Amino acid sequence: MGQKQQFSADPRPDTKKKRRVAFSNIDTGISAKDCIKIYLVCTKEEVGSTDSLCIDPVDLNSFFDDEDGKIYGYQGLKITVWFSIVSFHAYADIVFDSTSDGGKGITDLKSALQNIFAETLVDNKDDFLQTFSKDVNFIGSLVADGEVLHPKASSNGKSNDSNFHLQAANSDLEVIRLPMDNMAGRNLYSHLVPLALLLIDGSSPIDVTDPRWELYVLTQKNNDQLGQTYPTLLGFAALYRFYHYPDSSRLRLSQILVLPPYQRKGFGRFLLEVLNNVAISENVYDFTIEEPLSQLLQLRTCIDVKRLRGFGPIQEAVESAVSQFKLGRLSKKVSFPPLLPPSEAIEAVRKSLKITKEQFLHCWEILVFLGIEPDKHMEDFILAVSSRMRDDLIGESSDAEGKQVVDVPTDYDQEMSFVMFRSTNNATGVETDESRANQEEQLKKLVDDRLSEIKLIAQKVSAD
Repeated sequence: MGQKQQFSADPRPDTKKKRRVAFSNIDTGISAKDCIKIYLVCTKEEVGSTDSLCIDPVDLNSFFDDEDGKIYGYQGLKITVWFSIVSFHAYADIVFDSTSDGGKGITDLKSALQNIFAETLVDNKDDFLQTFSKDVNFIGSLVADGEVLHPKASSNGKSNDSNFHLQAANSDLEVIRLPMDNMAGRNLYSHLVPLALLLIDGSSPIDVTDPRWELYVLTQKNNDQLGQTYPTLLGFAALYRFYHYPDSSRLRLSQILVLPPYQRKGFGRFLLEVLNNVAISENVYDFTIEEPLSQLLQLRTCIDVKRLRGFGPIQEAVESAVSQFKLGRLSKKVSFPPLLPPSEAIEAVRKSLKITKEQFLHCWEILVFLGIEPDKHMEDFILAVSSRMRDDLIGESSDAEGKQVVDVPTDYDQEMSFVMFRSTNNATGVETDESRANQEEQLKKLVDDRLSEIKLIAQKVSAD
């Protein structure tokens, strides 16, 4: 990590002395995201070039001690970080005009950067450049003893055909499992932590001392200029294996990332499909994802809908739900048939595909939508989705009707003191027309968002 202070040609020492005794401006600081740029590089020639891939971290400010995530005490500060995706080391080039304590102290930049890059941060630029040749097989040396996993073709919906096309076109793709009770796995993950912190929203390092963690890395074999073959790391995933009574386990995906240079090429989908196969082949209870972001949830749902469309045991249930719409005039009925799968279908999906009930229900409406004719049945479909979401979010009307909440005087905590009772004359109680209107407006927006999601997933699945 290099630090350079830039000096002017005419420092004017007398003027500076006067400034020391004058009232100085309060240091308002600078946001970390406004003065730090981070580049991913594959060769030493890319170091120093702004044409290299510049990443957009999720939240740089959170790594700095100040409560507002700002850097204090520097004028003209610029920090450029070069991160090698060959050796997985980093070097920070720090340049500033001057430093002064404007009332908030002077931020310890080295400590702050080590919060992100830890042991991967190299102090000397020459040492960093040497890692491109010295550690050219860094990934290969660590995954050499790992377990190689492959997707498995199947005719019952347990695999995704598009991923086999991807593997056929890239026969050098491998997913390798490294347990955390293995030193190689721990060493590799420690070098991946900066990428997880910078590119996975809300991420924190896993506990590598816990053997129930497993690291899955996606690699591709490439040849260098001398004809030597080395694996390139395209992405990785961290899974936790929970105990499930009495003699099973549950797999939870905690982190997954495809490195920016390799995104939008189908590699994330390929990696997820391999993880699905692991869950099935090892007969875990189910496979879950921890707080998936919208993009990951969308990808997962596309994969699961395709698997479910080829899963025979639920086809009769899907056709039965679709037939309800083909009968027509649901909108004229007092109540709608529930847009839910039967319990035996939910259990069959969990047992065979390891898809949780929550995720299956998320996919169910999409499966039904794919079976109806939108130009004929869309009005009824919208009403069914709206009815289901109303029950989920607001509750059954019969259960909520007549309930009242009344504040009561107290010397304790006014916000915690109230009485709820059911009115016998169907009075609306404290619920006003305005609150009901707001509730309906929020429900309408949620329904619109859900319908947009259903249409988008259906379009993607149909196009594959």
